[in-house]
Amino acid sequence: MNTQTRTSGTDTATLGLGMVLVGSLPASLMTDEAPDRYTVEAVFTRRPLRDEAVEILGRETRDFLSKTGYPNTELTISDRRLEIANTNLEELRDGLASILADRLAEISNGVQAQKEAAAIAFRNAAEIENTRTAAVTTLAESIIFTPSKEKQDAAADELRTLSDRAQINDWTDEGGHGRS
Repeated sequence: MNTQTRTSGTDTATLGLGMVLVGSLPASLMTDEAPDRYTVEAVFTRRPLRDEAVEILGRETRDFLSKTGYPNTELTISDRRLEIANTNLEELRDGLASILADRLAEISNGVQAQKEAAAIAFRNAAEIENTRTAAVTTLAESIIFTPSKEKQDAAADELRTLSDRAQINDWTDEGGHGRS
């Protein structure tokens, strides 16, 4: 029994289940010794993200399975496989497979929506920060360190006074007036 059978869609964007690993089923199936319940391993359509795995194994999924009529079904994840314990192929065929597919799609879509919302928030925060930085830069560049008008006028008066004194000293040194 090493064959594999497909059990649900093949959409790789949304997490789903692609096939049952027939080789992992009890060898005694469809015999008088077959167990009523066992673990069925199904392959994910892609590797679950960490957040998806947390939700698959979380309380909300256990509650969901209980509410939909599968209170004893337990889920574990092993690499790219979902191990569905306390079930059987007939139960999966008759409804549990669809319920699991719906739950996985819900989880996958929810995680994707959270990631998109976080990405949008990050982009918005980056845009706000870029706008703020540009405004700070513009404001900083508008600052010119020049003396006030009063200081400029006082410095000009002082310069004129010094210039006038220098000219007076030049005239005095020229001999243009009498010495006493």
